[in-house]
Amino acid sequence: QVQLVESGGGSVQPGGSLRLSCAASGTSFSINGMGWYRQAPGKQRELVATITRGGITNYQDAVKGRFTISRDNAKNTIYLQMNGLKPEDTAVYYCNAAIKSPIGAAWVDYWGQGTQVTVSS
Repeated sequence: QVQLVESGGGSVQPGGSLRLSCAASGTSFSINGMGWYRQAPGKQRELVATITRGGITNYQDAVKGRFTISRDNAKNTIYLQMNGLKPEDTAVYYCNAAIKSPIGAAWVDYWGQGTQVTVSS
């Protein structure tokens, strides 16, 4: 079974930076699109950024110019570089990936367990 594991979360002051990583582990699988989502207390989970296997990126307007999503296909890993962090960025960040195994007929969404990002003075 495929597993997504996030890392890199933590607590920083406003204006600080963090880099999140999400690694997919398992055997005999392929990954298509991947992305980062976040969920703040009392709010719905929302899209942060996505990246295709070919490296095409899309960002939520609130993070454009501050966050950068990237991927290393050889390592089955994506990253989220977060600069200029603001208190409103505080949330649990979740990794998402579209994955298909040799026995699968379609791409299936997998989710990581999340990593906490806290931005406060």
